[in-house]
Amino acid sequence: MRAEPSSAARAGETARERTSAGVSFAASLAFETIHYRVGSTEILKGITLAAQPGEILCLLGPSGSGKTTMLKIAAGIERQTAGRLLLNGREISGPGTFITPEKRGVGLMFQDFALFPHMTILDNVRFGLKQLGSGAAKREAMAALARVNLQEAAQDYPHMLSGGEQQRIALARALTPRPSVLLMDEPFSGLDSRLKDVVRTDTLQILREAHATAIVVTHDAEEAMRLADRIALIKDGELVQVGTAAELYGRPVNLFAAGFFSELNIVEGVVRAGRVVTALGPVADSPSSDGSEVTVALRLTGLRLNEREAGVSGRIVARRFLGGVDLMTVAVEGLDMPLRSRMRAGLVPENQRDVVVSIDPQDVIVFEKTPADR
Repeated sequence: MRAEPSSAARAGETARERTSAGVSFAASLAFETIHYRVGSTEILKGITLAAQPGEILCLLGPSGSGKTTMLKIAAGIERQTAGRLLLNGREISGPGTFITPEKRGVGLMFQDFALFPHMTILDNVRFGLKQLGSGAAKREAMAALARVNLQEAAQDYPHMLSGGEQQRIALARALTPRPSVLLMDEPFSGLDSRLKDVVRTDTLQILREAHATAIVVTHDAEEAMRLADRIALIKDGELVQVGTAAELYGRPVNLFAAGFFSELNIVEGVVRAGRVVTALGPVADSPSSDGSEVTVALRLTGLRLNEREAGVSGRIVARRFLGGVDLMTVAVEGLDMPLRSRMRAGLVPENQRDVVVSIDPQDVIVFEKTPADR
């Protein structure tokens, strides 16, 4: 197994050694009111969503939300119960249409890479180029290996490569036929945390060079924010919110969306004279009428302890050192549950228990309660 190059070494070789990726004919891929049912269980519940040409769109959500099912429908492995799938505005799957997978121009990169163990790396990459002559297929495959800096591994076998190298080979194979849309199902889940950052960065660069439209499935919010032009957040087969990382993080539509991008403290509040008042004091402005009940989400990074500001008294009941930060649990009078805070390590002395608790307004998100919440 080859050792992964260091990040610094990889950065130094980029422009010099990497060949520009062959440009794909990027396409739009649109899901129109897609339903998918297995027996009495509805997996997808009328999702409408489109990936634009050259865009990296991440499907984000918990396990079982329907993300991988959407990829299978896009690839033609599964067929939706109702709705239409459009590629560049042309229906490829619908009530009276079904284009087979090999005729769609859509590439699929599997979670486990699905490399053929009995084939060399070169043969793996040129597997999807059977329509070309032997010489042309070899040239295209070698160019693809050069794009991922693994041309020297052409005669090796998959088991001789590290996990990160196998991932890059799988990406090269998926892009070699120059698909209009590339579908990637949790492509980094098999890598250890040390490699993920490097391999994600490489993958993003290769996708940008190829100008391919890509739809990437992940359950990791940070990964989605690192990769995506836009993120589609899905829960229980329904689309919760679509937007950029900044939009979903800064303006989540509900508590589920807020909690998917941040660890939260949840406290109850009431509107009084245009301010949201909690056991921690006023935390935000509100246009709601006096007496309105609200739910307040506080990001852990916005809970300040022992600072020279107005606040309420609290007591640290637990703390954990996490390297650059301390994770602290704080009991506050008037709250049934303790709060959690993430602060730069060492700001609060280890032997200190009594603190003043204050709030950073930028880390406060207020949601009005619906009748069902009350």
